[in-house]
Amino acid sequence: MHLHINASQLNGYESDLLFNPVTLNILYSADVSGSKSDDDGSFPVKIQGAGVDAFELQVNGFWLVQDTIMSVLGREEVAPRTSLTLALSGVTLDLLAELRDVKGFKAGVTLRLVEEPYSHRSAQAHLARVQEMLRAAGPQDCLMEGRSPSVLHTLTQTPAPPTPHSSKNRRANSKAEQSAEAPPPPAYIQPGALERPPLTTLLPNNTHSEHSSYLLDLSLSCWNTPPGFRKLQGDFMYISVHTLEGKQCDITSCPRGFYVNRSTLDLFDPRPASSTPVCHCLTDLLSHLSPQFKHNLSALKHRPSLPAEETLSTPDRTLSWLGISSIHSHKSSFSGRLGLDQELNTQAPDWNKEIQAARDLPQRSLEERLQRDRALLQVNSAFVSAVTQAAEKVIDGLVDPLNDSREEPAFLWGGVFMSVPAHGEEWLGGERGHRAAQRLELRGVQGYSDLEGDLQNLHTIPTALADYRGVRLSAQALAPGLQGPEQAEVPNGLLYGFSVGPLENPARRKLLELLAHSAKALALQRHAVLGTTGHQLPLFTSVDAQGILGADGRYYLLDVYRTMPADTNFLVEDGDGVVTEQEAAAGDGFPRRYPHALCRLRPELVKAFIQHKHDQFSACVKALMEESGGVEECMNACVSRSTDAVRGACKDVGSVSDIIFEMRFNPNVFSPGVQFPDSERDAVALQKRLLKESASFIFKEQIPAFMNDCIQGPDVPMDGATLRQALHQKGINLRYLGQVILSISQSDLKDQLRHITRLVFTEIVVRCAQRLFNGYIQGVETSNMSAAVSHFLCCLLVPHFSSTSNGEESKKRSRRRGRGGGGATDSTSWSTLSGNELWSLICQDAQETYRLKEGLGSNVDNLVEQYGLQKISLLREMCLKTGIQLRLKEYTFDNRNKPPISPDDVLNILPVIKHVTMTTADATKKFQAAQSSLQKGLLEQAYEKLKEASYLFGRVCDDLHSEACHCLSLLAKVAYLQGRPAEARSVQLRVVVISERVLGFDHPNTIRQYVLLAVYLFAGGEAALAQRCLYRAKVLLLTVHGGDHPYTAVIDASLGLILQGEQSLQYLQSALKITSSFRGDADLTAALILHLLAQRLCVSGDYRGGMNLEKQAHSIFQNKWGEDHPQTKCSSEFLKNITQQAVRVERSIRQGGVELCDAPPESLTPSLDTTLEQLALVNGILKTSYSTRIMEFKEKLKEKKAAEEAEKAKSQSTNEKEASGLQANDGEATGAEKTNGEQAQEATEENAESERGETDGVEKSDQINVNGDIDSHQHNGDCPTNNGEEECQSDITNGVSTESQSKLTNIMMSAVVNGNESDVSEGSGDVKKRVETE
Repeated sequence: MHLHINASQLNGYESDLLFNPVTLNILYSADVSGSKSDDDGSFPVKIQGAGVDAFELQVNGFWLVQDTIMSVLGREEVAPRTSLTLALSGVTLDLLAELRDVKGFKAGVTLRLVEEPYSHRSAQAHLARVQEMLRAAGPQDCLMEGRSPSVLHTLTQTPAPPTPHSSKNRRANSKAEQSAEAPPPPAYIQPGALERPPLTTLLPNNTHSEHSSYLLDLSLSCWNTPPGFRKLQGDFMYISVHTLEGKQCDITSCPRGFYVNRSTLDLFDPRPASSTPVCHCLTDLLSHLSPQFKHNLSALKHRPSLPAEETLSTPDRTLSWLGISSIHSHKSSFSGRLGLDQELNTQAPDWNKEIQAARDLPQRSLEERLQRDRALLQVNSAFVSAVTQAAEKVIDGLVDPLNDSREEPAFLWGGVFMSVPAHGEEWLGGERGHRAAQRLELRGVQGYSDLEGDLQNLHTIPTALADYRGVRLSAQALAPGLQGPEQAEVPNGLLYGFSVGPLENPARRKLLELLAHSAKALALQRHAVLGTTGHQLPLFTSVDAQGILGADGRYYLLDVYRTMPADTNFLVEDGDGVVTEQEAAAGDGFPRRYPHALCRLRPELVKAFIQHKHDQFSACVKALMEESGGVEECMNACVSRSTDAVRGACKDVGSVSDIIFEMRFNPNVFSPGVQFPDSERDAVALQKRLLKESASFIFKEQIPAFMNDCIQGPDVPMDGATLRQALHQKGINLRYLGQVILSISQSDLKDQLRHITRLVFTEIVVRCAQRLFNGYIQGVETSNMSAAVSHFLCCLLVPHFSSTSNGEESKKRSRRRGRGGGGATDSTSWSTLSGNELWSLICQDAQETYRLKEGLGSNVDNLVEQYGLQKISLLREMCLKTGIQLRLKEYTFDNRNKPPISPDDVLNILPVIKHVTMTTADATKKFQAAQSSLQKGLLEQAYEKLKEASYLFGRVCDDLHSEACHCLSLLAKVAYLQGRPAEARSVQLRVVVISERVLGFDHPNTIRQYVLLAVYLFAGGEAALAQRCLYRAKVLLLTVHGGDHPYTAVIDASLGLILQGEQSLQYLQSALKITSSFRGDADLTAALILHLLAQRLCVSGDYRGGMNLEKQAHSIFQNKWGEDHPQTKCSSEFLKNITQQAVRVERSIRQGGVELCDAPPESLTPSLDTTLEQLALVNGILKTSYSTRIMEFKEKLKEKKAAEEAEKAKSQSTNEKEASGLQANDGEATGAEKTNGEQAQEATEENAESERGETDGVEKSDQINVNGDIDSHQHNGDCPTNNGEEECQSDITNGVSTESQSKLTNIMMSAVVNGNESDVSEGSGDVKKRVETE
């Protein structure tokens, strides 16, 4: 079941959707979800008829007939045909019936396509489909639309043209196409290179893809629309066609299809032309009229097909900050001349109705849940697309406001309500406060939308934010009408809110029940406040929230922007005396005022703080039991002591309940104007204490944890997006950026965190510059927009930039275009901004917002010199923040006399959309289960679960989702570990394309995926292509961040292993230098690279140098792991071989220069398998500790088995010396002994397996993975651990007997998080999950 827009018949459903290009692409890509036939229960059927060559289609029995038709229409064999139905044995199938319910339907059955008559709407839909196909989308078209492109196909293809046999899948034969000679690395990516990689290397060089022309013109005829008497005879429209042969004719659209009429430019004659067929598909008629059209259309249908990941539209538009522009880059489109661009505004959908209908779809089975998730994702994607178009229309002045207010105008376009809120409420903090309110409203809508189960009956209005040309528009679907009983002084339908008086009815009771359960899930406390008339009003939300009963019978919650509790670090109250522990202890200026008054805690911080308090609660229970005579005595004596311990712990940690651990927050504490009754005094005091502790928790725990992850974590931030993601995962708001810099500067790890300092300063400058740009660009006329944008960027990047020459040029442009408007002074007032003035404003904003003690310096060059900030990286971040798209060319920022960015370099400004993300619950749960299995070392089980998760992702989002990208990446890793490099290569090729299109062609995740792809390619013998992938990863990293980053060592080490000779040594030495500078000389990663470098030196003949490096590596291994560790033993053996070879060489030289064999000994030369293993180690695919630990267990098991066999043989020898009369008894004894031996052996194996599982946690603290990080993850950060919970449990039960441990566990489980007392028998993993949820 796919997207439904109030259509009972397929033709109307199809025609309503096809006028939205985004919806069209999603709709006609529906067959991808059904094309995955790996163990999914699908079976083939044969499709034929309607002039289509017969083909086979994989279907599922649960598909609706209309879903099957959508899949058929998406096939290349059928396109661009529309208005088709299916028939079986001459009977047309019901569109809403499931295939398995159709009589006579079975595997291998033949379904016939039947041409249905057109309606006016479906005829227009057919024209849209034809226009979309003839548009011949090329590889550069996404750049023209501002979307991130996929570059992998261009990277892997060779100059030689593909043969017809290889056009099925060009990448399948890429291995055979690669040159045996590896390309040398470019000079700009070699170690120590001073020049920056050219920007032109980031995207393909071809700026215009050659594609065939099909028609000279296709437009509505001058005789359109048909007169009344022709409408009565079935004429829908008249189309004018101009073929490549020069023939002009008019075509009539009617219910039967299309035919040529006798009209000319001078004479209207709607009668059919002689000997002209009536074709159901327009392309069939055009092929009959034009041989060249027929030939080019055939070539189009047989063009090389790309994978679905490269052709399907992404759910969201991923912006590209670089683009191309040339005279020939803009393609002609027939849609405007066919009148297809004017339909969406007249057929505006009810977005709220569509999304709520999708939410209400059944979820009883997995199949129903997948259909629901897919429908939600598609409707939400279409809504976001409509918001994007509406923002452009509104700001461009193409939509008239609904009201007469100039301060707070409202607009309606495409079913989207757009508003620009006024900034009159000063207590919020002016414009910044209102922007924060819009952002928090979206976050609140996301929180309530993610609730599961019965809480999905509590609805929110679809919401999004659009930042376009300096204006933030709040976009919402139209709210439903209100229904409810008439009450005096109460708005009709308003059931819940601060302004609602005492009200009792069934609808209100149902809403309060939903709010109570949602408050429990969001860790919000039920409380009471004093209403406007002095009465007590019970609330489960902030005072701003309002609950209504819509006309559609659904319950809605509005105004949820203050759902999360207040952040007391930025709250100064004279009366309440909000003082955190930091102010008293460190005096670092907290609490302090912020530019706006809506500083709220993030949901991630609330979850982490609750887990932190639960750990404290567990430790406190144990401590109180110890004080009462010991844990065992408390368990055995009576229940009262245990209960007293739990009560005392609840009081100490601040639990809102005194009998169970329950942590909730009151969002109205510290809210201005809110009064609490006297009965809430103690509860409010406790809430203030908890909020102060949570604010202190950010400084004491979360910021240090973030700093540690930036050194030892697998996914070290590379740009602003990954920095924000890492901070938000720890619950740290971006208003703490100044505190992050201060903490790093005061830390002993200041030098090792220099890459984070660089990123934080870049983020501060960009965010301050963005706020200034918003006000700057709003007053600029459209004719001067590109000049103003280029001028602002020049002022930002070039110190002391002079605006004289640029201003004069812009005035000349304005006069040439004749759009001076209000005069030259007004139209070019933006040009008076100078570089010094802009930087001064940025510094002022940074000081006011982030309280930087050292400041930003006099200009941007100070950050470049002091912190290594790259101007090109700063330009990229600024463009991505504001939606600016620049021309793909080289930009030089050192020439102060010439502007580095001209007005012609600014190609576009695109809306930046923030919206609600739809979850893929079943796929995500399966993915997390696979991660858990992988942590336990269960590769086969993890592989099967990853296959299932990837299938579920494909069913919901066609794999075009960031989480699906991570799932497939892990699947490729596991397949590689299982010895399936070909499968890993195939999957990883998809991963790279998905990452490029969904996250961005230069996103840090894309960089990592290119490196992993290089490993799999090299394992398959494609060394040249592997090198090119590593070259591209290095180019992207140098552009996005620069070479001074920990991940540069991973790329350089990979290049050092793949390359040969002197280049290999150079890259390994560079990797060693970078690793030592970030992790220290005694780090395990440095030891691994030292070992690799020693091997390569031995290959080159420098045995003494290799011996010195291996000594350093051996010293590190010995200090970390000890003498008996296999890695230390391996290093000792290798060092022994090097020493022996060095002695031989030295002796040879002393004995008169007797020549030795040039080739080093086999023991010192790494084999291909060794190189592959080392590549896997360097890139985080393989863990050194995992394999060596299993080997240790196997050796111990063999020793135990050998000892048991020796003991058994000795016993048998003793028995043989006894009397022969006792042989029977001996035999029985021997059999019994054998049985016991087998049981002992099984017990030994079980103990070994148990020991293996127990040491999984130990491994996390002392082993290294590929990237040299602490070995707590199997891959790049996608494997969550339960260390905190396990350590907590082990601390409680330390030194306690097994029986007492069980009793203590029961007591602890009875005091579960937030009052779930019924879950006593559940495991600790469920408790942790509940903590994170609530």
